[in-house]
Amino acid sequence: MQKKRNDNLSQSERAYLISRLEFGGELDPSLVQRLAASASVRDFRRRRTIYRAGDEANCLYAIAEGRVKLSRLDDETGREAVIDILPTGALFGESALYSETATRGNWAMAHESCRLLTFSVGDFRDAMIEDRRLYDYTFQMIGQRREQAERRMANFALDAIPARLEKLLAEFSDRYGVDGNDGVLIDIPLPHREIASLLGSTRESVTVRLNAMRRAGTIDFVKRRILVKHRDSLALSQG
Repeated sequence: MQKKRNDNLSQSERAYLISRLEFGGELDPSLVQRLAASASVRDFRRRRTIYRAGDEANCLYAIAEGRVKLSRLDDETGREAVIDILPTGALFGESALYSETATRGNWAMAHESCRLLTFSVGDFRDAMIEDRRLYDYTFQMIGQRREQAERRMANFALDAIPARLEKLLAEFSDRYGVDGNDGVLIDIPLPHREIASLLGSTRESVTVRLNAMRRAGTIDFVKRRILVKHRDSLALSQG
């Protein structure tokens, strides 16, 4: 089964999940309750598809637990271009708010087992109108994702693979990093093929470069995760 609707949660339980989202803690409790009344909760196992490119874009999703991968697939070659890996608390599927064709452009997949809240586009628009904080959050989120996409496009044009990799590790250290005595652990599994897809490279090239960084003492591998031992030595991720 690709997805399972969780009908055992009460409205108050759904409201609690909403309150823990990136935007939920700032909303008026009465609005949270109204969103919870119409929201649904679905559980997805790791690597299961949430939606495909071309599917109807009639709702938005928020990640209550787990992480979600966004990507695009080439129909002819089947090659995947990973766009981003979103953390717990994030909203996605926002193309439902502005798509002229009302269809998905990206693919969304459970990067790990996850629990998602689903909001109809009509209910979410109404909530944005009612609470300016939700409007501002959504507007800023869309802008930030566009900036991120533009920055990566510039990296593809201007940087060689080693610099792209260092910038990606710096970015993920900031987004998913857990500080420790030995450095910053990027607390998300990152298979070499997915790193290659994020960089527009090959798995072999990424593996060679990561091993070189490990020998140089810049990074290490800890249980399928990357430990950045010297964060300041990486190329600047912002620009």
